[in-house]
Amino acid sequence: MTVNRVRPTMKDVAGRAGVALKTVSRVVNGEPGVRPQVAERVNSAIAELGYRRNDGARLLRTGQTASVGLVLEDIGDPFYSTLSRAVEDVAHQHDSLLLTGSSDEDPERERELTLAFCARRVDGLIIIPASENHAYLLPEMAAGIAAVFVDRPPGLIEADTVLSDNRRGAQDGVAHLLGAGHRRIGYLGDAPQIYTAARRHEGYVDAMAAAGQPVDPSWVTMTPLDRETVARALARMTGGPAPVTALFCGNNRATALALRELSASGLRLALVGFDDFELADLVTPATTVIAQDTAGLGRIAAELLFQRLAGDQDPARLIELPTRLIVRGSGEIAP
Repeated sequence: MTVNRVRPTMKDVAGRAGVALKTVSRVVNGEPGVRPQVAERVNSAIAELGYRRNDGARLLRTGQTASVGLVLEDIGDPFYSTLSRAVEDVAHQHDSLLLTGSSDEDPERERELTLAFCARRVDGLIIIPASENHAYLLPEMAAGIAAVFVDRPPGLIEADTVLSDNRRGAQDGVAHLLGAGHRRIGYLGDAPQIYTAARRHEGYVDAMAAAGQPVDPSWVTMTPLDRETVARALARMTGGPAPVTALFCGNNRATALALRELSASGLRLALVGFDDFELADLVTPATTVIAQDTAGLGRIAAELLFQRLAGDQDPARLIELPTRLIVRGSGEIAP
Protein backbone atom coordinates (compact mmCIF):
# COMPACT_ATOMS: atom_id res chain seq x y z
CA MET A 1 0.00 0.00 0.00
CA THR A 2 1.32 3.46 -0.92
CA VAL A 3 1.07 6.21 1.66
CA ASN A 4 0.91 9.76 0.33
CA ARG A 5 2.43 12.21 2.76
CA VAL A 6 1.56 15.83 2.24
CA ARG A 7 4.50 18.16 2.74
CA PRO A 8 3.67 20.78 5.40
CA THR A 9 3.41 24.36 4.15
CA MET A 10 4.01 27.77 5.67
CA LYS A 11 0.25 28.03 6.11
CA ASP A 12 0.32 24.87 8.26
CA VAL A 13 3.14 26.37 10.37
CA ALA A 14 1.23 29.63 10.75
CA GLY A 15 -1.86 27.73 11.93
CA ARG A 16 0.12 25.65 14.43
CA ALA A 17 1.96 28.69 15.81
CA GLY A 18 -1.10 30.96 15.77
CA VAL A 19 0.57 33.70 13.73
CA ALA A 20 0.20 35.35 10.35
CA LEU A 21 1.67 33.76 7.24
CA LYS A 22 3.98 36.77 6.76
CA THR A 23 5.41 36.20 10.25
CA VAL A 24 6.37 32.63 9.33
CA SER A 25 7.96 33.89 6.11
CA ARG A 26 10.05 36.39 8.06
CA VAL A 27 11.27 33.74 10.48
CA VAL A 28 12.08 31.22 7.74
CA ASN A 29 13.99 33.79 5.69
CA GLY A 30 15.80 35.37 8.64
CA GLU A 31 14.15 38.75 8.22
CA PRO A 32 13.89 41.26 11.10
CA GLY A 33 10.71 42.45 12.76
CA VAL A 34 9.64 39.34 14.70
CA ARG A 35 9.63 39.33 18.51
CA PRO A 36 11.87 36.61 20.02
CA GLN A 37 8.93 34.89 21.77
CA VAL A 38 6.97 34.74 18.51
CA ALA A 39 10.01 33.48 16.56
CA GLU A 40 10.48 30.74 19.14
CA ARG A 41 6.84 29.70 18.73
CA VAL A 42 7.23 29.59 14.95
CA ASN A 43 10.44 27.55 15.15
CA SER A 44 8.73 25.08 17.51
CA ALA A 45 5.91 24.66 15.00
CA ILE A 46 8.45 24.14 12.19
CA ALA A 47 10.16 21.41 14.21
CA GLU A 48 6.88 19.71 15.15
CA LEU A 49 5.57 19.65 11.59
CA GLY A 50 8.89 18.88 9.91
CA TYR A 51 8.50 21.89 7.63
CA ARG A 52 11.26 22.54 5.07
CA ARG A 53 11.67 25.71 3.05
CA ASN A 54 10.75 25.38 -0.64
CA ASP A 55 13.86 26.62 -2.44
CA GLY A 56 12.09 26.39 -5.78
CA ALA A 57 9.60 28.98 -4.54
CA ARG A 58 12.49 31.03 -3.18
CA LEU A 59 14.09 31.03 -6.64
CA LEU A 60 10.88 32.30 -8.23
CA ARG A 61 10.47 34.97 -5.57
CA THR A 62 14.05 36.27 -5.20
CA GLY A 63 15.95 34.95 -8.22
CA GLN A 64 18.46 33.30 -5.85
CA THR A 65 19.04 29.58 -5.30
CA ALA A 66 20.73 29.84 -1.88
CA SER A 67 23.78 28.03 -3.26
CA VAL A 68 27.37 29.03 -4.06
CA GLY A 69 30.13 27.21 -5.92
CA LEU A 70 33.76 26.75 -4.83
CA VAL A 71 36.36 25.77 -7.44
CA LEU A 72 39.73 24.80 -5.96
CA GLU A 73 42.78 22.81 -6.99
CA ASP A 74 42.41 19.63 -4.93
CA ILE A 75 40.01 19.11 -2.03
CA GLY A 76 42.37 16.38 -0.75
CA ASP A 77 45.10 18.94 -0.01
CA PRO A 78 44.88 20.04 3.66
CA PHE A 79 45.34 23.68 2.62
CA TYR A 80 42.26 23.56 0.40
CA SER A 81 40.16 21.48 2.78
CA THR A 82 40.75 24.06 5.53
CA LEU A 83 39.86 26.88 3.16
CA SER A 84 36.76 25.03 1.98
CA ARG A 85 35.52 24.49 5.52
CA ALA A 86 35.86 28.21 6.28
CA VAL A 87 33.80 29.05 3.16
CA GLU A 88 31.20 26.46 4.14
CA ASP A 89 30.84 27.95 7.63
CA VAL A 90 30.08 31.40 6.20
CA ALA A 91 27.68 29.93 3.63
CA HIS A 92 25.87 28.10 6.44
CA GLN A 93 25.46 31.37 8.34
CA HIS A 94 23.69 32.71 5.24
CA ASP A 95 21.48 29.60 4.86
CA SER A 96 23.29 28.77 1.64
CA LEU A 97 24.51 25.45 0.26
CA LEU A 98 28.16 25.08 -0.83
CA LEU A 99 29.00 23.08 -3.97
CA THR A 100 32.69 22.18 -4.40
CA GLY A 101 34.79 20.89 -7.29
CA SER A 102 38.52 20.31 -7.95
CA SER A 103 40.24 21.71 -11.05
CA ASP A 104 43.44 19.63 -10.68
CA GLU A 105 45.38 22.74 -11.81
CA ASP A 106 43.84 22.30 -15.28
CA PRO A 107 42.53 25.56 -16.86
CA GLU A 108 40.02 23.73 -19.05
CA ARG A 109 38.65 21.72 -16.16
CA GLU A 110 38.36 24.92 -14.11
CA ARG A 111 36.33 26.51 -16.92
CA GLU A 112 34.08 23.45 -17.25
CA LEU A 113 33.43 23.31 -13.49
CA THR A 114 32.77 27.03 -13.20
CA LEU A 115 30.31 27.09 -16.09
CA ALA A 116 28.64 23.90 -14.79
CA PHE A 117 28.00 25.69 -11.49
CA CYS A 118 26.63 28.67 -13.42
CA ALA A 119 24.32 26.38 -15.39
CA ARG A 120 22.95 25.14 -12.06
CA ARG A 121 22.22 28.76 -11.19
CA VAL A 122 24.45 29.20 -8.17
CA ASP A 123 24.22 32.71 -6.76
CA GLY A 124 27.98 33.21 -6.64
CA LEU A 125 31.40 31.65 -7.13
CA ILE A 126 34.63 31.47 -5.17
CA ILE A 127 37.49 30.42 -7.42
CA ILE A 128 41.10 29.40 -6.81
CA PRO A 129 42.18 29.90 -10.39
CA ALA A 130 44.18 27.55 -12.57
CA SER A 131 43.55 29.63 -15.69
CA GLU A 132 45.19 32.92 -16.66
CA ASN A 133 42.13 34.08 -18.61
CA HIS A 134 38.74 34.43 -16.93
CA ALA A 135 37.03 36.44 -19.65
CA TYR A 136 34.70 33.47 -20.09
CA LEU A 137 33.06 34.56 -16.81
CA LEU A 138 32.11 38.04 -18.01
CA PRO A 139 28.69 37.03 -19.46
CA GLU A 140 27.84 35.19 -16.23
CA MET A 141 28.87 38.14 -14.08
CA ALA A 142 26.86 40.48 -16.32
CA ALA A 143 23.88 38.19 -15.71
CA GLY A 144 24.24 38.71 -11.95
CA ILE A 145 26.52 35.91 -10.69
CA ALA A 146 29.01 37.26 -8.14
CA ALA A 147 32.62 36.00 -8.22
CA VAL A 148 35.48 36.23 -5.73
CA PHE A 149 38.99 34.89 -6.34
CA VAL A 150 41.16 33.54 -3.56
CA ASP A 151 44.83 32.50 -3.19
CA ARG A 152 45.57 33.74 -6.74
CA PRO A 153 44.24 36.72 -8.74
CA PRO A 154 41.94 36.40 -11.77
CA GLY A 155 43.23 36.81 -15.30
CA LEU A 156 41.99 39.57 -17.60
CA ILE A 157 38.97 40.54 -15.47
CA GLU A 158 38.34 42.70 -12.42
CA ALA A 159 36.93 40.90 -9.36
CA ASP A 160 37.31 40.80 -5.58
CA THR A 161 40.51 38.94 -4.66
CA VAL A 162 41.89 37.63 -1.35
CA LEU A 163 45.57 36.64 -1.23
CA SER A 164 48.33 35.82 1.20
CA ASP A 165 51.41 38.04 1.14
CA ASN A 166 53.43 35.31 -0.57
CA ARG A 167 56.45 37.42 -1.46
CA ARG A 168 56.89 38.87 2.02
CA GLY A 169 56.33 35.47 3.63
CA ALA A 170 59.12 33.92 1.55
CA GLN A 171 61.39 36.87 2.34
CA ASP A 172 60.81 36.28 6.04
CA GLY A 173 61.52 32.56 5.76
CA VAL A 174 64.79 33.02 3.85
CA ALA A 175 65.82 35.90 6.13
CA HIS A 176 65.36 33.54 9.07
CA LEU A 177 67.80 31.06 7.52
CA LEU A 178 70.24 33.88 6.76
CA GLY A 179 69.95 34.97 10.38
CA ALA A 180 71.00 31.48 11.47
CA GLY A 181 74.24 31.93 9.53
CA HIS A 182 73.40 30.27 6.21
CA ARG A 183 74.60 31.80 2.95
CA ARG A 184 74.03 28.98 0.47
CA ILE A 185 70.25 28.43 0.56
CA GLY A 186 68.37 26.28 -1.93
CA TYR A 187 64.83 26.86 -3.19
CA LEU A 188 62.41 24.02 -3.92
CA GLY A 189 59.07 25.11 -5.38
CA ASP A 190 56.23 24.47 -7.76
CA ALA A 191 56.07 25.35 -11.47
CA PRO A 192 56.90 29.04 -12.10
CA GLN A 193 53.69 29.74 -14.05
CA ILE A 194 51.70 29.25 -10.84
CA TYR A 195 51.10 32.66 -9.27
CA THR A 196 51.94 31.66 -5.69
CA ALA A 197 55.09 29.77 -6.74
CA ALA A 198 56.36 32.77 -8.73
CA ARG A 199 55.72 35.24 -5.88
CA ARG A 200 57.44 33.00 -3.32
CA HIS A 201 60.45 32.57 -5.56
CA GLU A 202 60.61 36.36 -5.92
CA GLY A 203 60.66 36.63 -2.12
CA TYR A 204 63.54 34.13 -1.98
CA VAL A 205 65.53 36.12 -4.56
CA ASP A 206 64.74 39.41 -2.77
CA ALA A 207 65.98 38.11 0.59
CA MET A 208 69.19 36.71 -0.88
CA ALA A 209 69.86 39.96 -2.78
CA ALA A 210 69.19 42.07 0.34
CA ALA A 211 71.84 40.02 2.16
CA GLY A 212 74.29 40.41 -0.73
CA GLN A 213 74.25 36.69 -1.46
CA PRO A 214 74.41 35.44 -5.05
CA VAL A 215 72.16 32.55 -6.08
CA ASP A 216 73.69 29.67 -8.00
CA PRO A 217 71.19 28.32 -10.60
CA SER A 218 71.84 24.79 -9.33
CA TRP A 219 70.29 25.77 -6.00
CA VAL A 220 66.81 26.42 -7.51
CA THR A 221 64.22 23.87 -8.62
CA MET A 222 60.79 25.02 -9.82
CA THR A 223 58.69 22.27 -11.39
CA PRO A 224 55.77 19.94 -10.56
CA LEU A 225 57.25 17.88 -7.75
CA ASP A 226 57.38 14.18 -7.00
CA ARG A 227 59.78 12.10 -4.93
CA GLU A 228 62.23 11.41 -7.76
CA THR A 229 62.34 15.08 -8.80
CA VAL A 230 63.07 16.15 -5.25
CA ALA A 231 65.78 13.48 -4.84
CA ARG A 232 67.53 14.71 -7.99
CA ALA A 233 67.17 18.35 -6.94
CA LEU A 234 68.68 17.76 -3.51
CA ALA A 235 71.54 15.71 -5.00
CA ARG A 236 72.31 18.59 -7.36
CA MET A 237 72.04 21.24 -4.64
CA THR A 238 74.31 19.40 -2.23
CA GLY A 239 76.74 17.76 -4.66
CA GLY A 240 78.28 20.72 -6.49
CA PRO A 241 81.29 22.87 -5.64
CA ALA A 242 79.09 25.19 -3.52
CA PRO A 243 76.68 22.85 -1.72
CA VAL A 244 73.70 24.40 0.02
CA THR A 245 73.47 24.24 3.80
CA ALA A 246 69.79 25.22 4.02
CA LEU A 247 66.60 24.79 2.05
CA PHE A 248 63.49 26.93 1.63
CA CYS A 249 60.45 24.98 0.40
CA GLY A 250 57.75 26.83 -1.53
CA ASN A 251 54.70 24.85 -0.32
CA ASN A 252 53.64 22.07 2.03
CA ARG A 253 54.03 19.35 -0.61
CA ALA A 254 57.59 20.42 -1.35
CA THR A 255 58.33 20.41 2.38
CA ALA A 256 56.91 16.92 2.92
CA LEU A 257 58.83 15.49 -0.05
CA ALA A 258 62.05 17.20 1.06
CA LEU A 259 61.73 15.92 4.63
CA ARG A 260 61.16 12.38 3.36
CA GLU A 261 64.22 12.53 1.09
CA LEU A 262 66.44 14.12 3.72
CA SER A 263 65.48 11.36 6.14
CA ALA A 264 66.14 8.62 3.57
CA SER A 265 69.48 10.03 2.40
CA GLY A 266 70.88 11.09 5.77
CA LEU A 267 71.46 14.64 4.54
CA ARG A 268 71.32 17.32 7.23
CA LEU A 269 70.07 20.71 6.08
CA ALA A 270 68.35 23.56 7.84
CA LEU A 271 64.84 23.87 6.43
CA VAL A 272 61.96 26.35 6.43
CA GLY A 273 58.73 25.52 4.59
CA PHE A 274 55.98 27.77 3.25
CA ASP A 275 52.63 26.51 4.65
CA ASP A 276 52.11 24.80 7.96
CA PHE A 277 51.08 21.15 7.91
CA GLU A 278 49.79 18.49 10.26
CA LEU A 279 52.49 16.79 12.39
CA ALA A 280 55.04 19.53 11.58
CA ASP A 281 55.76 19.75 15.30
CA LEU A 282 56.24 15.98 15.71
CA VAL A 283 59.09 15.30 13.26
CA THR A 284 62.68 15.63 14.47
CA PRO A 285 63.65 18.40 14.40
CA ALA A 286 60.21 19.99 14.31
CA THR A 287 59.62 21.96 11.12
CA THR A 288 59.88 25.75 11.07
CA VAL A 289 57.27 27.18 8.69
CA ILE A 290 55.78 30.31 7.20
CA ALA A 291 52.09 29.86 8.02
CA GLN A 292 49.23 31.32 6.03
CA ASP A 293 45.89 32.28 7.54
CA THR A 294 44.17 29.63 5.42
CA ALA A 295 40.85 29.80 7.24
CA GLY A 296 41.00 33.58 7.02
CA LEU A 297 41.42 33.41 3.25
CA GLY A 298 38.27 31.31 2.92
CA ARG A 299 36.23 33.26 5.46
CA ILE A 300 37.03 36.70 4.02
CA ALA A 301 36.43 35.52 0.45
CA ALA A 302 33.03 34.14 1.44
CA GLU A 303 32.10 37.29 3.35
CA LEU A 304 32.99 39.41 0.30
CA LEU A 305 30.84 37.15 -1.87
CA PHE A 306 27.78 37.48 0.35
CA GLN A 307 28.28 41.24 0.55
CA ARG A 308 28.08 41.30 -3.25
CA LEU A 309 24.98 39.11 -3.19
CA ALA A 310 23.43 41.58 -0.73
CA GLY A 311 23.87 44.39 -3.26
CA ASP A 312 27.38 45.81 -2.65
CA GLN A 313 28.37 47.68 -5.83
CA ASP A 314 31.79 49.05 -4.73
CA PRO A 315 34.81 48.63 -7.05
CA ALA A 316 36.65 45.30 -6.93
CA ARG A 317 38.77 44.89 -3.81
CA LEU A 318 42.18 43.29 -3.26
CA ILE A 319 42.84 42.03 0.27
CA GLU A 320 46.28 40.63 1.17
CA LEU A 321 46.67 38.74 4.43
CA PRO A 322 50.00 38.61 6.29
CA THR A 323 51.83 35.36 6.97
CA ARG A 324 53.70 34.46 10.16
CA LEU A 325 56.91 32.65 10.98
CA ILE A 326 56.53 29.68 13.35
CA VAL A 327 59.91 28.70 14.80
CA ARG A 328 60.18 25.01 15.73
CA GLY A 329 63.79 23.91 15.20
CA SER A 330 64.51 22.87 11.62
CA GLY A 331 65.28 26.41 10.48
CA GLU A 332 67.63 27.05 13.38
CA ILE A 333 70.20 24.35 12.56
CA ALA A 334 73.58 26.04 12.20
CA PRO A 335 75.61 25.72 8.95
